[in-house]
Amino acid sequence: MSFFIEDAFAEGATAAGAAPNLISQLLVFGGIFVIFYLLFIRPQNKKMKEHQAMVDSLKKGDEVVTNGGVLGKVVGLHDSFVTIEVSDEVKLNIQRASIATIQPKGTIKSIKN
Repeated sequence: MSFFIEDAFAEGATAAGAAPNLISQLLVFGGIFVIFYLLFIRPQNKKMKEHQAMVDSLKKGDEVVTNGGVLGKVVGLHDSFVTIEVSDEVKLNIQRASIATIQPKGTIKSIKN
């Protein structure tokens, strides 16, 4: 009766045959983790450290831009907040972490002119 259909035989799975499959799967998952680490996790950690160093180096007189796009001059430093002056007698208290960049000296003066 097996003229049109060939007989199917089960392949015996041995312990030696299963071990390379497990090892190769672990290598694939390990490789994927390494790729994710190198492409996503490591650069993000590096950016966080650079931002933290920038925030820690703030001093009075620095001209900064916040994450919201507000340009101002640092007039006061506190533990977790910074006071910036955005205009004459207009001061804002913002969190240190919300400072995006430190601008070169004279940025505010060049914009007002």
